[in-house]
Parts: sequence; C-alpha cells; structure tokens
Amino acid sequence: MKINIPRGTQDILPGQAEKWQFIEEKARELCERYQYREIRTPIFEQTELFLRSVGDTTDIVQKEMYTFADRGNRSLTLRPEGTAAAVRSFVENKMFGNPNQPVKLYYMGPMFRYERPQAGRFRQFVQFGIEAMGSADPAIDAEVISLAMAMYQELGLKKLKLVINSLGDKESRKAHRDALVNHFEPRIGEFCSDCQNRLEKNPMRILDCKADRDHELMKSAPSILEYLNEGSSQYFSKVKQYLTDLGIEFEVDPNLVRGLDYYNHTAFEIMSNAEGFGAITTLCGGGRYNGLVEEIGGPETPGIGFALSIERLLSALDAEGVELPLKEEIDCYLVSLGDKAKDYTVALLHKLRVAGFSAERDYLDRKIKAQFKAADRMNARYVAVLGDDELNENKINLKTMETGEQTELPLEDFIDKFHEISGTRGSM
Repeated sequence: MKINIPRGTQDILPGQAEKWQFIEEKARELCERYQYREIRTPIFEQTELFLRSVGDTTDIVQKEMYTFADRGNRSLTLRPEGTAAAVRSFVENKMFGNPNQPVKLYYMGPMFRYERPQAGRFRQFVQFGIEAMGSADPAIDAEVISLAMAMYQELGLKKLKLVINSLGDKESRKAHRDALVNHFEPRIGEFCSDCQNRLEKNPMRILDCKADRDHELMKSAPSILEYLNEGSSQYFSKVKQYLTDLGIEFEVDPNLVRGLDYYNHTAFEIMSNAEGFGAITTLCGGGRYNGLVEEIGGPETPGIGFALSIERLLSALDAEGVELPLKEEIDCYLVSLGDKAKDYTVALLHKLRVAGFSAERDYLDRKIKAQFKAADRMNARYVAVLGDDELNENKINLKTMETGEQTELPLEDFIDKFHEISGTRGSM
C-alpha cells in the first residue's frame, strides 16, 4: 500500500532545509538585537482559548480549525496562530509581574488551518512571530513593524509594501460599528451567509470578506478613520511619525482590518510587489491587541505583535531571484586506499569532527576516483588521501581542491596542521 503525504502539507528535504535554517537563524539573530526572547508553547491548546481570543466570527474559528476531543472528552485544537498561546502563557506564568517590562517574546513553529491548499498556503505551515506585552507607547508599534521590515530587507527582499491602518479604541470602534450596520443592513441579503451572520456580531469583519469584496457597498463603506476619537487619532499620528523617523515608507489603507477579532489601534500588513509572486501578496500581518490579556484572564495589559509565514517568505525570495548565502561545503573529505587505511580513517574522521570540522569519508567501498567525485559533489575544501603505504610511513597527503596544491603531512600531527593550513579552528 502506497501512503502519500497528507494534502496541504510538505516534506522539507535536504537542500531546502538549509534555507529554512538560514532564515530561522536570521530571525533569532534579529530578535536578540531587539531584545525579544524565545517562548515555546504546545502545538495544541484548549479550544476555548481560540474561541475567546481569535473570535467566533472569524474564518479561522468557523471553518479552519483542527479541533478534536481527547480521551477525557476535552475539546482541544491544533494551534491556528501563535498570539493566543503566547498570551495564555503570559497570563498563566504571571509574566506581567516581571521587573523588565514590556515582556518581549518571539516564537517559531508549525500552525494548522484547514484551508484550500494553493501556492504559498498550506494546512500545516510555519510562522515566526513576536509579541510585546505591557506597553501602550506607540513607539513599540513602530519597533515591531521595523523588526518585521528588517527581517525581509536583511534577507535581500526589495519589492515590499507596508500598509497600515488604525482600528481605534473601543469607543471609536463602536461608532464605526453602528455606521457599518446602517450601511450594510438595507442590502445585507445580497451578501454571503457569513456576512449576514457578521452584521450584528462584528460588522467590521464584512470588510474582510473574500466572496463579496467586489460588491459596490464595500467600496463605499464608512472608513474607520472617519470615526477615530481624539485619543485614537493622536495615537495613530504618533505611529506614523515614528515610522517616518525610522525611514520606513508606508501607505494608509482604511479597509485593512486583519483577519482576527482581537486587533485594535494599529494594524499592518507587509506585501510583496514582486512580479509573478501570486494573487495572495501578503507576507506578514500584525497589530495591537489591547484587551486580549484581560479576555484570557490576566490584568489589563496592552500588547502588539506580528506573524509571518516562512513558506511565503521563501516564495518571495524565489520571486525576486534572491539566493541565500548558504554554506554548502565541508572542510575535509577523507579518501582511503587499502583495508588498513580504510579502517584508520574511521577514528581519524571522528577526531576531525571532535576538533570542530565538518568532515566525511567513503562508506561504499568505492575506488579512489569515485571517492574524489564524491568529495567534489560535497564541495570539500580539502581532501586528505591515506593509503596503506602512507599509513606505514606515518604520513597523509592533503589536497587543496580550489588550487590543486598538495601537501604531505605527518599523520600524528594531522589535526593541528590542518587547523593551520585551513585557517579554521573549528567550532569546538
């Protein structure tokens, strides 16, 4: 019986995995610079967490969650996004009492949504995200956005567009909500069933509908920016000022609402303008979620964050023709000739690796020419050749593959001499 990979998932094979590792390392290095520390949460959580945080009117909750009952008949859900779990951990572990505030976290790992698979969209996908909880300073909004932009720019992407909006505070959103209900209600029968259900529960979600996005009422819908009170307007102005101070270009889009119910004040998306990238251009999304910590049982705590898909980042790199500077070579390949020499290289290979070098030898009992071809395929910087005769004479030949230069070395000093010749001290 042939068993295939589940639909909407992918195998990340050697050759591709190195790209993921490079990106993951860049994310960690950036977070270290910005003083965000890693958090690792379970892959599944109580379903109620996502109902309360993501929102029961969202597509994620209504259509996309992988929910199941465990043997104790408890409802659990594979995490569809990372913020809710990070906030749950923040509350449960009382991080709001940490002396260093705001609490700045990052996460990286698989998320799960039952969506129709298409280019750059999977049912299991990997997100990198950050959360900053404990500050209502608009400067932290600018910092979060700047980290997201730096992630893309430092990897070599250039065709980017940052779009921002303000969703306002509770007072502003209520005024906007009433205006949206008055706008859509007379003709709500022309909209999909999802939009009809959202009219009373969360009419702003109608603006995010994919099925009815071309309806004429969408284009004339009241803008949230028209209903911002003075405090919300001043907050948004500060965010825009700080982004300008940081030299970050942006566009304001009053229709940007994001796909999750917990957002308020700043919302943003980063998109790819690369030709041929695809219909779904969003690379990253985020925003402020004041009130979410309280919703999950914690004290009043403001927060902001973003999440980006590693898969879509890789697609954007491909679309712009960006080649990551991967290390695709090994330090030394051991070529042996003769049974005694072959046996000796087992321990010699181990010594090289213990000394911190990346090294390999032949395990298929190939002839010397085939061993050299294997060394070429692995981009070996050096090849060390040991035959039975050399072993008897206590010496080994080292060949520099780039120049073809060969050096004879005493076998007992090989590791120390290799350090000197290669200019590499290894990682130990």
